[in-house]
Amino acid sequence: MQAADTSATTTLANQKPSFREAFFFWLKLGFISFGGPAGQIGIMHAFVVDQKKWVSDSRFLHALNYCMLLPGPEAQQLATYIGWLLHGVRGGLTAGILFVLPSVFILLALSIVYVTYGSIPWVAALFYGLKPAVVAIVALALIKIGKKALVNWLHYVLALLSFVLIFFLDVPFPLIILGAIVVAVLMLKVFPAALQRRGGEEQKITDESGYYINAATVLPDTVFSWKRVSKQLAVAALLWVIPFLLFYLLLQDSSFWSNLSLFFTKAALVTFGGAYAVLPYVAQVAVEKLNWLNNYQMIDGLALGETTPGPLIMVLAFVGFMAGYNHFAGSLLMGTIGLAVTTYYTFLPCFLFILVGAPIVERTQSNTSIKAILSIVTAAVVGVILNLTVYFGQAVVLRKGAGALAIDYFSLGWIVVSILAMYRLKVGMIPWIAVSALAGLVMYLLGYFQPI
Repeated sequence: MQAADTSATTTLANQKPSFREAFFFWLKLGFISFGGPAGQIGIMHAFVVDQKKWVSDSRFLHALNYCMLLPGPEAQQLATYIGWLLHGVRGGLTAGILFVLPSVFILLALSIVYVTYGSIPWVAALFYGLKPAVVAIVALALIKIGKKALVNWLHYVLALLSFVLIFFLDVPFPLIILGAIVVAVLMLKVFPAALQRRGGEEQKITDESGYYINAATVLPDTVFSWKRVSKQLAVAALLWVIPFLLFYLLLQDSSFWSNLSLFFTKAALVTFGGAYAVLPYVAQVAVEKLNWLNNYQMIDGLALGETTPGPLIMVLAFVGFMAGYNHFAGSLLMGTIGLAVTTYYTFLPCFLFILVGAPIVERTQSNTSIKAILSIVTAAVVGVILNLTVYFGQAVVLRKGAGALAIDYFSLGWIVVSILAMYRLKVGMIPWIAVSALAGLVMYLLGYFQPI
């Protein structure tokens, strides 16, 4: 009797999930995917691998390893990859789009509220409390990523060097990434021992039975085809070009929209290491050079991005909103179009990377050379995130007053308190954001903070 029950369970687990069932999971994930990439990947693993047994652990990790190599949000790309494994191209598109769609509408609503009511004193006070908490969140991301990425002396040297280059010498982020790749390739040839990780762990062998897709499964869509790749590249190129034609025909100042599209296309292609890595590049260009928004608004955008589900890279959509809003003299319509255009060009390459690359990856094994190169790139990204921490910290703690810079002691203290609360006391990020907003309101009511 027990054997019969086990057989029935295995047969059920091996069944392909219906597209409808998968659709509602991806939709739900789009609304509950808080906690950054680690939390989002954890939710996917618990449901797809542990609960539903749609994909085995080895196939899940194989897909994740590939997504970690790509620029862009790895959790969104992993969802696209898993959706593609289950239901082909339509499954990948559905999973990837639904992963970000809820956050697009939530962030749009928050952006409209921000520019409409942000000048009201009590609303400004809420953001006054949020800003130091955001600096603390970035600092904790630096600690978390640094622990994983900096595993030998070379990694520490490259992290420090990348910080010096971007902070003191204003070297663009893409050049730093390119330089890191060049260094990694040279080290592989000249001194490969320097790229070895401490302690190497062997992957545990697990039971692959009972999964719809396991290590032995070969799916029809995983067969590589130049014809299919050519078609996908042509479609992607067409999708990239069409908006430029629409800008020219339908919108005023088409050069602004072209610049916006080109900038966020470039940003999408260099976002190795996630949102915290690309934000310094965006701030460097969008704030300092193009003046689409100021550094305080950039921090506010990060605060809004942290409170919404979906990938943190959605902060770029806020930048696009502010760019359109400010460029067209406070137009909510242009801000909305700016957010839509930014989202479109930020995520278009993500789908291309998965739909073109996944069939190739499914036929390959782990490549130690690629992993070594990635470790060097990640080390350089740590230095870039340090730059972001310092950049935001300066903007929040050093405030202009009486013709000189003055230290905002509340902001400085709240950064320290926030780090202790979230790192030592393990207070959740979302609850602490709420506490920080209330702290800013209290400081306003006490007369310490007066909005400009």
